[in-house]
Amino acid sequence: MSDLFGFTRINLPFPSSTQQSATRTSQPRSLSKPKPKPKLREEVAVVAEAPVPLLGEKMDPDTALQQVLRKSLAYGGVVRGLHAAVKVIEKHAAQLCVLAEDCDQQDIKKLVTALCADHKCNLLTVPAAKTLGEWVGLCKIDSEGKARKVVGCSCAVIKDFGEITEALYVLREHLKSQGTDFEIPEPSS
Repeated sequence: MSDLFGFTRINLPFPSSTQQSATRTSQPRSLSKPKPKPKLREEVAVVAEAPVPLLGEKMDPDTALQQVLRKSLAYGGVVRGLHAAVKVIEKHAAQLCVLAEDCDQQDIKKLVTALCADHKCNLLTVPAAKTLGEWVGLCKIDSEGKARKVVGCSCAVIKDFGEITEALYVLREHLKSQGTDFEIPEPSS
């Protein structure tokens, strides 16, 4: 017997219920059910917040830099590492460069300092590479909000500040006190 498309229909005998029960294993029914797949844990990115000074209290430049780095990291405006930083500085896209003072190789310090001077990019220094690494997100944040497994970062460049905040104005005043001219760019939309 053929169907509408010309295929021949073959009737195969299906095992009866008595034959099926004989082929089943002797395990109880509860064990033969497939186990449910474990649900995957959702990874949630937790960003450690920079300490916020109380109202009326003056913000120090380190706290301001930390907040500016966190804000620009949220907007994707931070470049980490020497190779990427040099590329951004040479393209004249760098707004601010941050260099670690405890960098192992003096050549890195000389290169970044010379590039920033040559391309008129503002340069700030932080005391430790681990601190800079934590500020630019090169760490794991535990459930208590503390940084774990911090990776050191010798150089980071901000190419987009994101939002204009009070911390950015504090950073501008700190740079002006050092004798550099720092303009806050118009927010990009």
